[in-house]
Amino acid sequence: MEARLNLLGSPLANKSLKHLVSAGKALGESTVPVTTQELVRLRASQINGCGFCTDMHTKDAAHAGETTQRLHLVAAWREATVFTDAERAALELAEQGTRIADAAGGVTDEAWANAAKHYNEEELVALVSIIAVINAFNRLNVIVQQPAGDYRPGQLG
Repeated sequence: MEARLNLLGSPLANKSLKHLVSAGKALGESTVPVTTQELVRLRASQINGCGFCTDMHTKDAAHAGETTQRLHLVAAWREATVFTDAERAALELAEQGTRIADAAGGVTDEAWANAAKHYNEEELVALVSIIAVINAFNRLNVIVQQPAGDYRPGQLG
């Protein structure tokens, strides 16, 4: 399978994508645990059907110390007992923030209040921004049908 476009080989794509990549790197420096950040990216990528990002963030999470069991259970996090209350709040925020078109009103007040119990304002800024950035990457990769499976942790910087 080949992608419809070679985003990595396009000067225009490189000029624009460097800003998304920079945003992602800055958000990685937040006080939100790296594993939580990866779980959020993974869940949004699963919802959006982005194979490339699902592959990437599963591998990056494992590289950051996440367990195989927890990675397998992200898609069914509501029924899983392996996530903390803070992680569950972040996953709910990720789901509702990703499924904006599916739910009139976007993120519910209840989901927001629950996240705010576990994360301070700067961490909420980070989570919301992580969700926005991963959704942008998901859409790019789904539109161009970026193949999945060959990603290596750290490959893209």
